[in-house]
Amino acid sequence: MNRPHVIVSGPFDDIRSRDIRFLEEASRLGPVTVLVWPDSAVEEQSGGPPKFPLAERLYFLRAIRYVEGVIPLEGPVDPNRLPDTPGLQPVLWADVEGKENEARAEWCRSKGLRYHVFSPAALSGFPESPPAATAPGRKKVVVTGCFDWFHSGHVRFFEEVSAYGDLYVIVGHDANIRLLKGEGHPLLPQAERRYVAGSIRYVKQALISSGNGWLDADPEIRALRPDIYAVNEDGDKGGKREYCEQLGIQYLVLKRRPAPGLPRRSSTDLRGF
Repeated sequence: MNRPHVIVSGPFDDIRSRDIRFLEEASRLGPVTVLVWPDSAVEEQSGGPPKFPLAERLYFLRAIRYVEGVIPLEGPVDPNRLPDTPGLQPVLWADVEGKENEARAEWCRSKGLRYHVFSPAALSGFPESPPAATAPGRKKVVVTGCFDWFHSGHVRFFEEVSAYGDLYVIVGHDANIRLLKGEGHPLLPQAERRYVAGSIRYVKQALISSGNGWLDADPEIRALRPDIYAVNEDGDKGGKREYCEQLGIQYLVLKRRPAPGLPRRSSTDLRGF
């Protein structure tokens, strides 16, 4: 039985776990195409410029494993109807309770489309997906970190690291992040941070650490037995290099570079939003 082609439309500015949960549940109905509003439409609807430019929003959305296609819109946007898009044949418009309205429902009825609205209860929790299948001969690569305010720089790091093998992301548990960074950290609980990291298509599996200190992922690393431990320049500390030498793991340090055409991002700076 063919699944319906699901359309989602919106600004998708400052993408958080709530947006990803919505996209995940929408993908259970059928393949998802996201129509992304241009910067001008975001400003018109919200009264202020977007926090993230269109190019950055597109880059992030295309990296989410639950999304099949991303189409940037142009010109004015009517939030209560879907624009005519060449080659796109929607069957179902997915929406979220609180943003839905009768005008959208009526427009869908007039076009013979289904209109599906997800309740907050349907989007609750942070389900853990099983790891993707492994291709024979692929190396295992592990990265560790807090990944508290997830942004396009993290996506780019995952993208680059995944070129070296199957990527496992080990997210620091709450108590250890608090130990290393102080009170007020992390902003988001470990289950939510693991969920967001695991939603990126370059990641084979996201896990939560169970150790302590800078090497809090030691139990998980020993269980995974990775070939490579990758860090960016900021993360090259805490005895990780010596640790890898002891275990015979290749230690890979990558320069911190944004995707082409995108601004450099820092979680510390973004927390000011």
